[in-house]
Amino acid sequence: MEFDFGAVLVDWRLLAKGVAWTIGLTAIATLIGMVVGVACAWARASGPAWLRWVVGTYVELIRNTPFIVQLFFIFFGLPAAGVKLTPETASIIAMVANLGAYATEIIRAGIEATPKGQIEAAVSLALNRMQVFLRVVLPPALKKVWPAMVSQIIIVMLGSAVCSQISVEDLSYAANLIQSRNFRAFEAFIIATLIYLALSIGLRRLLNWAGPKLFFGR
Repeated sequence: MEFDFGAVLVDWRLLAKGVAWTIGLTAIATLIGMVVGVACAWARASGPAWLRWVVGTYVELIRNTPFIVQLFFIFFGLPAAGVKLTPETASIIAMVANLGAYATEIIRAGIEATPKGQIEAAVSLALNRMQVFLRVVLPPALKKVWPAMVSQIIIVMLGSAVCSQISVEDLSYAANLIQSRNFRAFEAFIIATLIYLALSIGLRRLLNWAGPKLFFGR
């Protein structure tokens, strides 16, 4: 058997477009998903009972169902209720919902590890509940759990490969399209695997560098 990686690389523009879509989906999902995670973590840690129940139900539902089922429900199921979405919008919603649920529990673990004396000291300085959470509780909580958060973001990026099932033109879509044209499936998916590996390593390094500067003040 002879390998011909050139037959795949000749379609480098298609691969580049797929990489761009994968990076774009991941970036949007990370930004919004982190906000959702922080808000839901606060709700589970300090919110009223009814809100804790609502958020808890959302977290358990997402964490105990496959991502592809969530994606298909949003893209194929919601139109039955009159909500029609583009493949890209459905993918972003599914990725945000998925990351948000896992981020909720990761951040909540960091929040619960915050010493009570630290919170009491902040209250004694006449800070309101929101100021205490945003300035005193959240930064050290994120610092504690940042490695786990980075891993979860990478998992969501790799999971975005299934978005090609609803015709999002990401990297896995590009690899599958190329191999359908030239029948070089081995070469196409080896190259896609190496690109995903490079993206994962690069994203981990970027987040490990950027996280402390953005959230921890150093």
